[in-house]
Amino acid sequence: MAKKNIKSKKSTAPLPSDHTVDDGHDHDHDEHDHGSESSSIWRTYAPVGFSLLLLLSGLALEYWLQAGWFAGWVRLAWYLVAYAPVGFPVIWKGIQAALKGDIFTEFLLMGIATVGAFAIGEYPEGVAVMLFYAIGELFQDAAVNRAKRNIKALLDVRPDQATVLQDGQPVTVKPDTVNVGDTIRVKPGERVPLDGTLSGKSGAAFDTAALTGESKPRMIAAGETVLAGMVSAESVVEVKVTKPFGESSIARILELVQNATARKAPTELFIRKFARVYTPIVVLLAVLLVVVPYFVAPDYVFRDWLYRALIFLVISCPCALVISIPLGYFGGIGAASRQGILFKGSNFLDLMTKVNTVVMDKTGTLTHGVFKVQKIESEGVEKNELLLLAAALEQHSTHPVAKAMLKYADKQKIDWKKAAVTEIKEIAGHGLTGQVNGKPVIVGNTKLLEKFKVTYPPALDAEVDTIAVVSVGGKYAGFVTIADEIKPDAADTVKRLHAAGIREIVMLSGDKDSVVQKVIGALGIEQGFGDLLPEGKVERVEALKRDNPARVIAFMGDGLNDAPVLAVADVGIAMGGLGSDAAIETADVIIQNDEPSKAATAIAIGRMTRKVVWQNIGFAFGVKVVVLALGAGGLATMWEAVFADVGVAFLAILNAVRIQRTKF
Repeated sequence: MAKKNIKSKKSTAPLPSDHTVDDGHDHDHDEHDHGSESSSIWRTYAPVGFSLLLLLSGLALEYWLQAGWFAGWVRLAWYLVAYAPVGFPVIWKGIQAALKGDIFTEFLLMGIATVGAFAIGEYPEGVAVMLFYAIGELFQDAAVNRAKRNIKALLDVRPDQATVLQDGQPVTVKPDTVNVGDTIRVKPGERVPLDGTLSGKSGAAFDTAALTGESKPRMIAAGETVLAGMVSAESVVEVKVTKPFGESSIARILELVQNATARKAPTELFIRKFARVYTPIVVLLAVLLVVVPYFVAPDYVFRDWLYRALIFLVISCPCALVISIPLGYFGGIGAASRQGILFKGSNFLDLMTKVNTVVMDKTGTLTHGVFKVQKIESEGVEKNELLLLAAALEQHSTHPVAKAMLKYADKQKIDWKKAAVTEIKEIAGHGLTGQVNGKPVIVGNTKLLEKFKVTYPPALDAEVDTIAVVSVGGKYAGFVTIADEIKPDAADTVKRLHAAGIREIVMLSGDKDSVVQKVIGALGIEQGFGDLLPEGKVERVEALKRDNPARVIAFMGDGLNDAPVLAVADVGIAMGGLGSDAAIETADVIIQNDEPSKAATAIAIGRMTRKVVWQNIGFAFGVKVVVLALGAGGLATMWEAVFADVGVAFLAILNAVRIQRTKF
């Protein structure tokens, strides 16, 4: 699969269709806005209702009541008035498109067919074509709005004000005027306007549904990251701003979602090109359907063959394809958004259906990326005493192992802060030595104990997890193992990917190989490689491609070091909650809640979308071919033509809406 290696900023140009994604301009809805909305609804539905009323009344007068006065100019005027509200806008669109050089559109087909129907006296059928087309447009609008609802909901989570503390006093300002380093205050139920870190000494609960789709409140500790769009669940909190408004998580998400539909799937692009070629061919065939029989049919009647040609034009209108296929992809992007999955384009929805190999990072993707104490063993001293001595010495280190040990000691209520620590020495790559409460203490790897000629159990050399060995008074006293925790849904991720037909799952990690082998064994992953630098991950993915060019590879990662391999993979999937900006910018699919199992959900949504799109293509072409043959043979009327056009479009729209209603 060919794929770009350099991913640029996405264009914010409007979409090439009548239905673009709202870009969330102004969300202040006052009384005037509500009045405008009511007026807009009236303008939308009134013309259709008026035409429908006149058409039904005209049919009743003509065929049921058989009113004698309803004939000649009265009948023509009646149906012209019924035609005007729904027909003239379509004809005007055709004229506008023609002036721009786009002559052969569905508007042209509808215009020729209905004007022709009036020319041969088939007034009700001329009105019906435009009326049902307008009704189909209303259903289309409703379906598009439903598809966009989850996406547009994101626009409403962008806060329009922030409360900044200036000299200890709260001041309300626009979020884009807040500077990095400022402290903002957020009340219960309010949205956090900018990214930052939680101030204070205690944690707080936040509703993260807008960003992750997760309804359960999340506890965030003091000093940890708080993202724009989160809602303070139950307390007043203060947040120190770390990013300007334009670079906040919610602003980045909005940009991704607003531009998602600009990148079209190959099927969608093909249908658009097909419609441009198809329409002039249809017009030519309609002309031939009128002209050729004049030379071959013995009982040629111009009116009859013109009527057949008009039916042919209505039937062949590509509305069902032009409407339902983009709507299907739009629905897929909307359904994914509701699941906390952001596709950067409908082309990636298509590509996800072809993935047969998934390559994963370990730390931060399948594991939490946070080290925790797993086991403590002591010899000759109590476990609490061992932990106190080790923690007191480790407080002078910035290593993640040291931080994990201190956090665990605090959890166990070990008061290591009161210990007297002197003569501290850090030996790079080995550990620390020093005096704790007058006792000589060594904390580090087994090489450090060897350096000081301290005997320890040989079995420690085979320990898979990261290990901190402790010596007290020159004697081995025990050890502490520290490891990253596997995410709760990691095993389910592997099972679901296998169930989805993914043939190979590979883990690539910068962690030591023994840890990687332990994790893949626990999760049932086929193969894994550790001790890899970023370029090593790229080499492994490229080797997989060379080994079997039929592989379509998706890579899942979260860190800055994953950005190169995310760009090389056919589909890059980034963890968007805690992932680095570089990974999120480079990836094609963003998982907002950091759950790796969402990759399987993304594949399911992609497959469902593709299935619906091809169902619509097959259904639309099938019905049109049958009714076209009937129309050309004089066996179909304009009413069948209306069904073959508008009816098929309506059914295709309903089919596309199924994506929104499916539970993945």
